Amino acid sequence: MKGFLILSDGTVFPGESFGPAGTFGGEVVFNTSMTGYQEILTDPSYCGQIITMTYPLLGNYGINPEDCESRRPFAAGLVVREYCQDPNNWRAASTLADFLLEYDIPGLTGVDTRSLTRHLRQKGTMTGIISTDRKNLEALVLKARQGEFSTVRDPVSRVTAPATYRLPGEGFPVVVVDLGVKKSIVRTLSRAGYAVTVVPAGTGAAEILAQKPRGVLFSNGPGDPKDAPYAVETARGLLGKVPLFGICLGHQVFALALGGDTYKLPFGHRGSNHPVQDLATGKVTITSQNHGYAVEEEGLEERGVAVTHRSLNDGTIEGLRHRDIPLFSVQYHPEAYPGPTDSLHLFDEFKAMML
Repeated sequence: MKGFLILSDGTVFPGESFGPAGTFGGEVVFNTSMTGYQEILTDPSYCGQIITMTYPLLGNYGINPEDCESRRPFAAGLVVREYCQDPNNWRAASTLADFLLEYDIPGLTGVDTRSLTRHLRQKGTMTGIISTDRKNLEALVLKARQGEFSTVRDPVSRVTAPATYRLPGEGFPVVVVDLGVKKSIVRTLSRAGYAVTVVPAGTGAAEILAQKPRGVLFSNGPGDPKDAPYAVETARGLLGKVPLFGICLGHQVFALALGGDTYKLPFGHRGSNHPVQDLATGKVTITSQNHGYAVEEEGLEERGVAVTHRSLNDGTIEGLRHRDIPLFSVQYHPEAYPGPTDSLHLFDEFKAMML
């Protein structure tokens, strides 16, 4: 079935549908990972986004029940150069197309993803439409230009856990504030021996402190941190009262809680091959990233916040640490999935902060 990706600037990319028929909208972004499409699709940070994969072949190892990073995929669509209809992997339980159909997520293959990615790099991310409605293409272009299919408002509230849950463990009690947490973050903490409690994003500081945690982790998640003021207020209420570790959106939330600012990147950082430098040691690690916003540097130093890591691609802030209170954060994903595990030691640093 013929399909189209229509960007909000009117650009049309033709292709073939391999998901449900219909018209679907979202923010169009690109990811440079070479593997891990299942983890990417099910990462809650992609809520409301149409993902373009720069690697040309997807679907070749199918979908399995173990590698999902959330209870369901929250992505708004998937765009690929070539879709493999016949996966070959002993873990495969279904095809990528079946997975998209199950959750009503559109897929588009046969798209010139190199041209699309160059377009997004030059013009910046923008909203778009995936549609199989060939008869009304002109009308859809007009709708795309008018922004009728806008991005999701307060996506954190859509992806967070509906209720508190706990994982067994005999170690330090740790609370994870679920802003859209990946399962691999929770699994990493649990395997390290922590007694993990995951709370919804709207949970207040007093309720968290009542559980007497040794540490609190603010997770990754989708969207603009300024659209989740409740999370910022919770973080502000925890400052100096318990060790804090922030990942991705949690990193940005900490910056706002400390009086800093954030801004939208032109096309974001999404992929598992982003070089980041530790400013204290000079060491460079390759990291997994997925974010469209970054922390503004101005004013951090006077608030007692030190920049600890930087992106070697564009110099943006990739890590923070407070000089006086137990708090640190990173913009990237130390748990990976997909990606390299160069930064797993950050979970050990979190533990050391709790001793």
